[in-house]
Amino acid sequence: MAAATPQQIEAALQAALAPQSLSVRDDSHLHVGHAGYGSGHYTVDIVSEKFQGLSSIARHRLVYDALRDLMGSGIHALIIHASTPPAD
Repeated sequence: MAAATPQQIEAALQAALAPQSLSVRDDSHLHVGHAGYGSGHYTVDIVSEKFQGLSSIARHRLVYDALRDLMGSGIHALIIHASTPPAD
């Protein structure tokens, strides 16, 4: 099973959530020998107005929904830091 690429993750999140900022880090190298190694361990830092008024769980659901096609096949583990833009 091939791991997703950070570029695939970024493209899916850009399309679905129009983030003001987005960072995807591949942490797979930290999991050598771990079950699921090679299928992708990632950390996502995302700031989007679409998270406004949503709980942390609801924000994570939006991220998982955007990555639905990659979950289970190209992404084994995902750490999500989802926030709204700072108030002016």
